[in-house]
Amino acid sequence: MAERPYIVGNWKMNGTRAMLSEARAIDRAAQRYMKVEVAVAPPYTLIHAVHKEAEQIGVGAQDCHPGAEGAHTGDINSSMVADAGAKFVILGHSERRQGHGESNELINAKIESAIESGLRIILCCGEPLDTRDAGKAEEYVLAQIKAALTVVEDPAERLTIAYEPIWAIGTGRTATGEDIAAMHGAIRRLLDETYGEEESAKVRILYGGSVKPDNAREILATPDVGGALVGGASLSAESFLGIVVGASEAEEA
Repeated sequence: MAERPYIVGNWKMNGTRAMLSEARAIDRAAQRYMKVEVAVAPPYTLIHAVHKEAEQIGVGAQDCHPGAEGAHTGDINSSMVADAGAKFVILGHSERRQGHGESNELINAKIESAIESGLRIILCCGEPLDTRDAGKAEEYVLAQIKAALTVVEDPAERLTIAYEPIWAIGTGRTATGEDIAAMHGAIRRLLDETYGEEESAKVRILYGGSVKPDNAREILATPDVGGALVGGASLSAESFLGIVVGASEAEEA
C-alpha cells in the first residue's frame, strides 16, 4: 500500500475539556507508531483545544455548513473549522444522511466549500441492512461515491473514502472479511476507472463499523483497507491505541 494506514477517531457528540487528557495520551502514543497516521475529529467545541495540544496527530471536524457566511444560526462553515485548526472534515456520514436528511447535492456543496478552505475530505459511504439483504449493497455504495467524485478534482491531495456499513455502526456487528474485501475492491475499481490507477492508489479507503482492538489487525490486513474510521473505541486512549497498534502490526506483516 502506497500510503501509511490512516486511523481516524470520530468522537461524535462526545467530549468536554476533560477529554483533552485522552487527546494528549493519543498524541504521545502516536509518536511511537510513525508507520501509522493518526487523527481525531472532536466536536466543534474542542477542535481548537485539541489542535493546540497535538504535536503528532491530525485534527479534523465532523461536518461543516456549505455556505461562506451569513444568517445560519447554529451552523459552522468550513473556513471556521479550518481557522480553529482542523485539517480535514468528515462528510456524508450515515448519521448525517439519515438523521439530517442530507442529500448527495448538499454533501457535494460541503465538499466544494471544504476544498476551497484547504481541508481534506473523508467521504463516508455505506448501505443499510435491507439494501445488503436485497443484494444491492455495491450498487448503493458506488452511487454515493460517484456523486461526490464529480466535484473532487485532486483526489490524491484531498480525498479519503470511509466505507461504513450502516448496520455495523455501533451495533457490535462487523462485516465479514469477505464482505469488507469485496466492497473495498469495488470502490478501488471505481477510483481506478475515474482517476487512473496511479492517482487512485494514493486514495486510502478506510473501514468503519465496530472496529475494536480485538478485530483491528484482521480488518486492517484485508486487501484495499487503508485504515479505519473509529467511533466509540476512539473515546478512550487505551482502546483507540489498541487499534493503532493493530494497524502497525498489519503494516509490518
